[in-house]
Amino acid sequence: MWIEEIVAGRPAWRHTASGVVFREVPGGTFRMGLSEVELGAVRAIERSGEVENTLEPFFAAAKDAQPVREVRVEPFLIARHPLTVAQVRHWLPDYEDDYADEDSGTARLEGDLDDLLDALPFRLPSEAEWEYAVRAGTTTLTFRGDDKPDEDQLLDDFGDEERTAAAENAFGLAAMGSAGEICADVWIPGFAGAPADARPRTGDGPRTVRGGAADLYPWQGCDEWLLLLSATRYEHFQFTAVRPAALLPSRKHSSRT
Repeated sequence: MWIEEIVAGRPAWRHTASGVVFREVPGGTFRMGLSEVELGAVRAIERSGEVENTLEPFFAAAKDAQPVREVRVEPFLIARHPLTVAQVRHWLPDYEDDYADEDSGTARLEGDLDDLLDALPFRLPSEAEWEYAVRAGTTTLTFRGDDKPDEDQLLDDFGDEERTAAAENAFGLAAMGSAGEICADVWIPGFAGAPADARPRTGDGPRTVRGGAADLYPWQGCDEWLLLLSATRYEHFQFTAVRPAALLPSRKHSSRT
């Protein structure tokens, strides 16, 4: 079911049936949520005049990503990038996408979402796993630092292997923050009472989405860069991308290349 190989100079696990490449994310602890230091970094960007509109709605919603807390994450696998149109068709052969120009582009699912989730032999990452993965050991606005992210950081198509590799973070993951990616957690504003491990919060209602800056491309000057921030979260509506996660495979059931 799994092949261990090297992709872009890093170890990877390839799901043999679908060809989807996963990275192994090491376990550890991290501070999850939008910290006061990060809020200060956004304020600094605002003071520099690099914003298009007032950021007061962003600051008012900051409580949805607070309080910051320490979370323990066990090792897991997560896809190198969100599923592409071609990859979704492995499970849904008749899938058509209204948003991607190429089959190598990120698939954004609406009515087909539940069908895909039922068909996948994987699971969705929890919010904690997703944020831990996107931060990749950093505590800044994005894994690149506290500067304002720009459109050059968007990656929505994976046909160019060189560009995909150049976009990876320290865990070997590309395009986290570009598309809105659905998580396993139900949407609950804020983290009050959230578990100290990476279990998803369950319940009725819509799930939580992370990222989404490329969903609004071309940018219209509405501070879409805020969707690239590691801590940005919101309630799922309309379409979403899927970046599956999985347990670490047993090496006795894998092969090496």
